[in-house]
Amino acid sequence: MGGYAAYVWPAYAVFFIVLIADAIAPRIRRRRVLRELRARIARQGVRQTRADSFSTTPSP
Repeated sequence: MGGYAAYVWPAYAVFFIVLIADAIAPRIRRRRVLRELRARIARQGVRQTRADSFSTTPSP
């Protein structure tokens, strides 16, 4: 490599690290978003259940 191997190989390493990170990041983000959505839906379900139980309770 004409004395430039100390620059070329790290450049390849950085390229592949970025390539792998670019492939993994959307998967991690998708999992996090789905987990947050499931939690939000669960909270809304609990609120709805509470609201239903309060509205069906007979008043004295």
